[in-house]
Amino acid sequence: MKKRKIIALLLLIIGIGLSIAFITKIEFPEGFEAYFKREYYNQFGPLAISVELLIASYYLFIGHKKTNFTLALFGFTALLDPFFNQIGLFNSILPLYGTIILSICALLCLWLAIVNKFKLKPLSNLGVIFSIILGVIVELFFNYL
Repeated sequence: MKKRKIIALLLLIIGIGLSIAFITKIEFPEGFEAYFKREYYNQFGPLAISVELLIASYYLFIGHKKTNFTLALFGFTALLDPFFNQIGLFNSILPLYGTIILSICALLCLWLAIVNKFKLKPLSNLGVIFSIILGVIVELFFNYL
């Protein structure tokens, strides 16, 4: 239990730091029409990923029954961003430092979720598929649609 809370606190600190860094980069437009353009909503993609990390790490800290699902959701979303960027589906606005940090955290979270390291509610095959689908939806919403 002590290791779980230490890992959760570390991920929580990383999530808070990245959330602050990504929120400060958001540019709020002047004028009413600019709020309905895709460029405005694209800015929130990195913030959405860091908020997923915050939620997953909080669930890990308290030992919530949906911890493994939220860890997997964050992990797949964070890894799909550089993957889609690499194959040319879209150009990610996630900075390089964010990509590196979130990818490392995503690999750790996926390992924790799939192996069920802390003996929480195991992640089912359907849960894995659903977390991948939701990760794709989040990525496409903020970067492509």
